[in-house]
Amino acid sequence: MDPARLEQFRKIAERYPDDEAARYGLGSLYLQAERHAEAEAEFRAALALKPNYTAAYRGLGRALEKLGKVEEAIATYRKGCEVAVTTGDLQTKKEMEVFLKRLGQG
Repeated sequence: MDPARLEQFRKIAERYPDDEAARYGLGSLYLQAERHAEAEAEFRAALALKPNYTAAYRGLGRALEKLGKVEEAIATYRKGCEVAVTTGDLQTKKEMEVFLKRLGQG
């Protein structure tokens, strides 16, 4: 994980706090950097701005898993799968279904 890239995304998200893509990107970088609580916060911010952002559900679920919040991760993946059906994002749905299976929920 490149700290300079993380800092660059942090500044972008700070400058454009209502940009769900910036918040999602920052969350993804926090996840890569194993800064899971910060990733959770950014994915939640992205979903608050765009509730049908399926990739943000996937990222949030991953962050929650890493934080040991397994039941919440399961609920997040399930909600993300529901949203993916309505948006037609079948690839992200498949990925979340794999994560659910790994958690014994599929």
